[in-house]
Amino acid sequence: MAMWDRIKDQAKGLQQQAQGGGGVGGQGRPGAGSAGGSRAQLVSTLKSQLTSLKAELKSGAYRDASMAMCALVAAADGHVDPAERQHVESLILHNDVLQNFPPDQLRQRFNHHVDRLAFDFQQGKADVLQEIAKAAKKPAEARAVVQTGFVVAGADGYVAPAEEQVLREACSVLGVSTQEFGL
Repeated sequence: MAMWDRIKDQAKGLQQQAQGGGGVGGQGRPGAGSAGGSRAQLVSTLKSQLTSLKAELKSGAYRDASMAMCALVAAADGHVDPAERQHVESLILHNDVLQNFPPDQLRQRFNHHVDRLAFDFQQGKADVLQEIAKAAKKPAEARAVVQTGFVVAGADGYVAPAEEQVLREACSVLGVSTQEFGL
């Protein structure tokens, strides 16, 4: 538990830097000016924190919730074009922590969720959030699922408002504070 307290402190520090530097304000829009750099810093920190937890993140619940989270982030704007799907799939397969799992399992689960979201976004989103919620039983895994989503969302150096919204929704179903991630 002490490790998560340290991680939360680091995330809060980065959040305060972003807010103090003219960045994210309230429910504002990130990515402008110094906030973009602070957001990129946060994504980098979250990625490092996930890597440090690699040995602990081997459960099927984490794997399944993370793939659902990645699909939700990829489809945050309501659709996923083939290039975006391929890009996120590549991020998944090259993610250090997700290498705990066979690539075919990750690919199959991710694509299954993306297909559901593409077919009927609202129903698919409800189904995906139910899958994500299964990780709520273990707070460390719940936070790691949000971190995984944040890392995927920020891979392009920018976390879009639609991506922030689905990350907030995931936090809600997981019982994780949005403030912990500057959302």
